[in-house]
Amino acid sequence: MVGTDFVGASPPGFFVSWQNYPKVAVAPLSALPNEVSEMSDLPEKWYGLPQEQIISFRESLLRSYKTIPVSLASNPNYELMEFQEVAMASNLFELEVKLAEKPRSETSFDSFSAPLGPSAKLDKLQMIENPKIPKEIDYYVSDTAVKSNTALIDLFKKGFPVSTLAKVLSSGALGVKKNRKLVPTRWSITAVDSNISKFFIEERLPQNKVIDCFKLFHSKYLDNDFWVLLMPYPWSFEQIECWLPGGIWTQGATKYTIGADYELNAGLKGYPEETEGAYFASRLAIVEYLDGKKLNAAAIVFREIGKDYAVPLGVWQIRENVRAALKEKPLEFSNFDLALDFLSKKLTVPIEQYKKKSALITYFKSQTRINQWF
Repeated sequence: MVGTDFVGASPPGFFVSWQNYPKVAVAPLSALPNEVSEMSDLPEKWYGLPQEQIISFRESLLRSYKTIPVSLASNPNYELMEFQEVAMASNLFELEVKLAEKPRSETSFDSFSAPLGPSAKLDKLQMIENPKIPKEIDYYVSDTAVKSNTALIDLFKKGFPVSTLAKVLSSGALGVKKNRKLVPTRWSITAVDSNISKFFIEERLPQNKVIDCFKLFHSKYLDNDFWVLLMPYPWSFEQIECWLPGGIWTQGATKYTIGADYELNAGLKGYPEETEGAYFASRLAIVEYLDGKKLNAAAIVFREIGKDYAVPLGVWQIRENVRAALKEKPLEFSNFDLALDFLSKKLTVPIEQYKKKSALITYFKSQTRINQWF
């Protein structure tokens, strides 16, 4: 890089800030060609990598941003259309970046999105080579009469990862033309997890067979310990998170904190205030698994976050942790009490504290007692 001009490569990467909405910073992500790979902005490939390597990926990416009103996406100018091409691309490609200022070296962390590296105002962006845009994505970008949710669900079923769908949605390239808007990245990630999982819950799971026993799955990564309990009842879901002392949100604390959100078969009411985007990331991983197996079940996710999870890395790690758990062979139990008794020996926090917090444990334990009379 010389001064404020350089030839770089995009992995491809794209970010939209939520600050100062409805005028937001829109940023293609780029780096020197020898410092970037397609993995740099593809969290679906990060599971198992050390925290330091993931942060290093992100610190190598420059956010060269322009401030743009979100409504411009309904009638994008040439510059925004170029940004949208970056978001839609499926390959690493080179571009020329002219900055309006020298980059600020800083790394920022967010509980929703992956870490962000240095940033600078963008003067001009020019593509040196054309990015490859998948024909399936191009079809929905070109069709200005299809709702964005319809496009997201179909693209997900065709195998496109959440990270790609979130970027395309962020860029304002999907949906009915007059309604197209730029969407901040932290909102687009949750929108993809939420809307796609809702589709499967409403349209697919009711047609599937309910599992016949209690199945317990486990994964641990980045000092996030996950136990996923699938239960032989129609779909309901609960996310319970326990932050152990010394972690990100419990610095200096001597006691853990527990948060939980849930939905019964009728669906989620309101927003999951205590677990936020983590709720939808876990939910998507579970309904994806159930649909793939043609099964239906209720689910409780027990998540314990230790002190070595020093900085938030985004909800991708929750989605990938639960996906990893569900790839393992589960332990099977004939009844709820046996499953909870086993869990009591594995969780750091006493199981009684989870029982006090959990709406679904209370609900299904009472249902079990009623069923015993028939």
